[in-house]
Amino acid sequence: MKAAVVNTFGVPPSFRDFREPVASDGETVVTVHATALSPIVKGLASGRHYASGTTAGFIPGVDGVGIDAEGQRVYFLFPKTPFGSMAEKSLVASEMMVPVPEGLSDERAAAIATAGLASWIALTRRAKLQRGETVMVLGATGSAGGMALQTARHLGASRVIAVGRDAAKLERLEADVKIALNDDADGALRAQFDEGVDVVLDFAWGEPATRVLRAATQDRGSRTGEPRLRYVQLGTVAGDEIAVRGDMLRSTGLELIGSGIGSVSVKELLTGARELLAAAPMASFDAPFTSLPLTSVADAWICDRGVRYILTPVR
Repeated sequence: MKAAVVNTFGVPPSFRDFREPVASDGETVVTVHATALSPIVKGLASGRHYASGTTAGFIPGVDGVGIDAEGQRVYFLFPKTPFGSMAEKSLVASEMMVPVPEGLSDERAAAIATAGLASWIALTRRAKLQRGETVMVLGATGSAGGMALQTARHLGASRVIAVGRDAAKLERLEADVKIALNDDADGALRAQFDEGVDVVLDFAWGEPATRVLRAATQDRGSRTGEPRLRYVQLGTVAGDEIAVRGDMLRSTGLELIGSGIGSVSVKELLTGARELLAAAPMASFDAPFTSLPLTSVADAWICDRGVRYILTPVR
């Protein structure tokens, strides 16, 4: 079969022949119709992600949409190494698939699941969002951040706040408050925390997280009965590390939480994907993407325009 193959860590995959998967007990061969090129896919293929393997010679891709051995259209997660989702066929554990609702195209289902699963899990499992609460999204102008605003609203948030570096992209988002991370942002951030923020979803980390945490905790120690702030760390596009003062935690209701592979069980991730896709048709989630044939994987891999690419095998 044809597939994208990572021969060397840190180098874009090549489009080439690869042996076909053969299912054993408890496994299914899925004919792939659409798969997403997401930051985690690139991270795993670089060898630097905390969940990366130790050797190259594999097909990248952690999820996709396709047809299972029973002829059902499914979304699948975490295919078995080395048969990732960027191929004509993938090898999947039978319990790692959920149905794709009618009304969602293959590409749109793949885009929504890939962009929206992180925030869906973070809000429902980690932060446990309550109806009427306020959610701030740091890194709102990316694909996952844009979906986070939508999922927060769908799950009952009464107010959503979009924070990001690109003022032009922020203006196109649907949010109650939009804060561009320019030199004047600190006052605007503090004003929002003074008004009340219950959950922060952080796709950026690094210097932007430092500014948001400072705004959230500064001068809070003198207040009594301060509501707890659940700060959920989801990505590190702006840096891997930050400095956190001890009194930020002692003197406020701040709770630092991670959400991702390892902090949430695989079973919960799959259940969340089922819930997200089931909600998508009625919620009209919008996850912009550009569709490309799998033959263009190397070009898409090195293109850094903030575009979510959905790759489709050519048959």
